Amino acid sequence: MFKKQRPILSGLLIVLLLVAGSCKSKFEKLKASNDNAKKYQAALAYYNKKEYSRALELFETLVQRYRGQAQAEDLYYYYAYANYNLKDYTSARYHFKTFADTYPSSLRAEECRFMAAYCYYLDSPIYSLDQENTNKAIEALQLFINLYPKSERVAEAGKLIQNLRDKLERKSYENAKLYLTIGDYQSAVMAFGNTLRDYPDTKYAEELEYLTIRAQYLYSKHSNEYKQEERYNLTLSFEQQFAEKYPTSTYMHDALALKKESEQGIILNKRILAEAANDQKLARKLAKKDTVTGQPPAEKIDDNKKIPN
Repeated sequence: MFKKQRPILSGLLIVLLLVAGSCKSKFEKLKASNDNAKKYQAALAYYNKKEYSRALELFETLVQRYRGQAQAEDLYYYYAYANYNLKDYTSARYHFKTFADTYPSSLRAEECRFMAAYCYYLDSPIYSLDQENTNKAIEALQLFINLYPKSERVAEAGKLIQNLRDKLERKSYENAKLYLTIGDYQSAVMAFGNTLRDYPDTKYAEELEYLTIRAQYLYSKHSNEYKQEERYNLTLSFEQQFAEKYPTSTYMHDALALKKESEQGIILNKRILAEAANDQKLARKLAKKDTVTGQPPAEKIDDNKKIPN
């Protein structure tokens, strides 16, 4: 039975291959032809059928040929969108921007200017990666708002900008916490301050201000004894500011514990320095101690005093 069917199946396969070959041949012939009008209509037909890859191939052969002609504007508009629909956002944003720059008086200029910025938005990576495209997306969206302040797309552009700023805020927050995790306490204090300065309304503010106290305390504890009192006092200053700002904070118990340990650290430090004043050997030993210019070993944290996530 199968032997009888084998010639039939082989014949069908040959027919299918011939049909496929003829279709491909027909498209390739069209692509290579000099009939620009026919090629243009075919490109639009492919585009409307959502066959964007074939439409794009034809558009690419027509862009130069229609330069300066009446159809050029429509052609370039669909060319940009063909790239966009194929998710080639890098090419799409270039062509959308080129369209807006080339045809500033077009009714589509506003749309294409927005789409160029939106392609940057779509190419913005997750917060943990390099945020160059995120910053460029914010700039492009802000430029759109400045150019078209009355546009219906302004509200959407504003929302997109906020999403991007939230991503930059998250990156800043996570990077700052990383310094604390690896034991670079001085950098952690500076990074927490930078995040709070750059994002004054951040949802992480309370946690960041608590972690500033903790990082400053650990920095003080690992410092050269001749620097400790000054640095412990800064810890106490951070704690006082935190207590005034967040009196009912869930971090208040730990903040008070750090305050107490800092006060005890100052007392111990004064005792050690008093001994060093009468003991030259001890004074020389203290003078050689690192002042935490590098990264001290990460502090071991009790289970009851874990740094909040």
